[in-house]
Amino acid sequence: MTNTRKTILALIAAGTVLGAAAQGEVEDYRRAFDAPSRFTYEKVLGTVADVRWNEAGTAFIYRTRTADGEKYVAVDTGQRSRTEYNTISEARAAAGIPEPQPQQRPRGPQRPAKHWMVTDPENEGGPVKSPDGTQEAYIKDYNIYVRNTADGTERRLTDDGGLGFYYSCYMSWSPDGTRLAASKLRRAEKHYVSFVESSPADQLQPKLHTMEYCKPGDDVDYREPRIVDVATGTLYAPSTELFSHQYNLGHPYWLDGSDKIYFEYNQRGHKVYRLLEYSASTGTVRPIVEETSDKFVNYSRLWRRYIRDNTELLWTSERDNHNHIYLYDVASGKVKRQITSGEWYVRSIVDVDEEQGVIYFTASGMNPKEDPYLVHYYRVGIDEGEPVCLTPEEGEHTAVFSPDRSLLVDTYSKADTPPVTELRDGRTGRLVMKLEKADISALLAEGWQAPEVFAAPGRDGKTLMWGIIQRPTNFDPKKKYPVIEYIYAGPGSAYVPKSFMPYNWNTTSLAELGFIVVQLDAMGTSFRSKEFEEVCYKNLKDAGLPDRIAWIKAAAKKYPYMDAERVGIYGCSAGGQESTAAVLQYPDFYKAAYSACGCHDNRMDKIWWNEQWMGYPVDESYAESSNVEMAHLLRRPLMLVVGEMDDNVDPASTMQLVNALINAGKDFELVVLPGQRHTMGGTFGDHKRYDFFVRTLMNKFAPDWSEFAEEGQDK
Repeated sequence: MTNTRKTILALIAAGTVLGAAAQGEVEDYRRAFDAPSRFTYEKVLGTVADVRWNEAGTAFIYRTRTADGEKYVAVDTGQRSRTEYNTISEARAAAGIPEPQPQQRPRGPQRPAKHWMVTDPENEGGPVKSPDGTQEAYIKDYNIYVRNTADGTERRLTDDGGLGFYYSCYMSWSPDGTRLAASKLRRAEKHYVSFVESSPADQLQPKLHTMEYCKPGDDVDYREPRIVDVATGTLYAPSTELFSHQYNLGHPYWLDGSDKIYFEYNQRGHKVYRLLEYSASTGTVRPIVEETSDKFVNYSRLWRRYIRDNTELLWTSERDNHNHIYLYDVASGKVKRQITSGEWYVRSIVDVDEEQGVIYFTASGMNPKEDPYLVHYYRVGIDEGEPVCLTPEEGEHTAVFSPDRSLLVDTYSKADTPPVTELRDGRTGRLVMKLEKADISALLAEGWQAPEVFAAPGRDGKTLMWGIIQRPTNFDPKKKYPVIEYIYAGPGSAYVPKSFMPYNWNTTSLAELGFIVVQLDAMGTSFRSKEFEEVCYKNLKDAGLPDRIAWIKAAAKKYPYMDAERVGIYGCSAGGQESTAAVLQYPDFYKAAYSACGCHDNRMDKIWWNEQWMGYPVDESYAESSNVEMAHLLRRPLMLVVGEMDDNVDPASTMQLVNALINAGKDFELVVLPGQRHTMGGTFGDHKRYDFFVRTLMNKFAPDWSEFAEEGQDK
């Protein structure tokens, strides 16, 4: 008999199962399983989807849901008129939008998809034609060849390529067609992960699958750029001083001239990122842009665009602690202007209008009185001026601009507020025309409960953490509710829903069982500031857990029906690692964890994600953040879930944790899912998770699965 079952029996015998009489029962399970079909977008009227403008920008169409069914609306912007149609063809005709042409399928045999086979893209692809079409370059015998397209004669341009260090097929011709930019490539030894598919559908015996999978500390490919003179075969090879310690080197490209190539260098460990220029005539390599950090450069967030005949460069950077837009002079490599600045965050670049000298972008955090994650749209001059907000209403915004960006269709909502759609001026943000306001009467009639947006200070006692609180539809403030946190705290983004959704897969059904379910973005996640995110550096075990505990305690203080003595946590992938870390490190607060497909030891997971946040070389910080190393600390219920064919996080990461727990004499539960890849567990996993938290947080025996056979649930 497990320790959990003994505890439940003892509590029942003592009559100490508190506040659980109407929670975790069959009727609660039925509501939980029915919730996805009850709380659907079909019950929300006045939504807007598929906005499409005509080429002139004088009209647009969209799809909406009305009490009479789905309609298509055509809007004439000049007349400010809105007309509903039953078919999209009618709406297109009214708006002057031509019918789409059917796409032709490629003829001939098609290669089947290869899930497990890793190809070498460096040696694939056809020849590259010169600007005038008279020659084509290609790779043969590890070297560069050119062929005359008129008579087919070929000529070998290089002779220094070999099996260990060869030319890549990614090449580009200079604008005048006299030179080629190319890369020489030294392949690293490949690391492979193997999976046993225990129950294949097409045979009785198991199958072994293997895939390429690079892990932290593994060797990586090495590249060097080259310029080759096509007429003479003269080879120009730059000094490697500024790009020798590579994580990655981008393929070289030309701008307007035929003497200089440009390429980007990401240093191993991600503390340096450079945009470099190499001149064949001078033989020098110089940085145009250089990003440095004592922790990490978030290279996946960098955005760049050459403008004004490639003489200037727009570039985004977190160098001042927030993500902002910079204007560079390419010739000098100097910043001409920091276009945006302040304690807020540029989220994306929507468009650049060089003719008007304007950038359209999204940002969050500019409005101090609202949730700092809410996204708004802005425009700003490249050379002067401050940003102008084009979507001023409070909410999470999604906009579709007219072709000349003079107008935009703006839809906004919040997690607790249904969407509104309006037509706004693309220069000033002025309201031009109201279009739709969502009606959620049918949802409310089903008992739908909006999540509450809640903010409370984190570990420092002052920085607000923002999240949501989800209550069940039969919520009774006189009861006591266990609390479950859904966690995904992987750096690189933020995860709490900010826009309206009738059904939240992570919170809604679980709440129906009689829980309060919460989710928040804590320190170590993105879009607040670089300093806020850098808490994760060499410290993924932190997962913002001190902030989360403070936030939940603050919520429970405000709402006494939230039982902060019965808090569970669950998540998948990074969330699987973090939920397990929560019960290992903070067992006095987190009383149970469900962890699916967790990267429990960052040395076992993919290189690009883990070296970005944990650094290189692999050092003691990796072991310090490992759940495997902390397994002996377990003293709370833990359910581990893993797909046997997980091609995202090596399943061995979970199994090594299992091994450590067994060796430490710890009691836990393990669910292995045959044939499954990276997963929370699917419907089967949902049911296992429901039962797990009903047992561990409500101290109740979960209903027998046969109770739900008629509803088509897993048996």
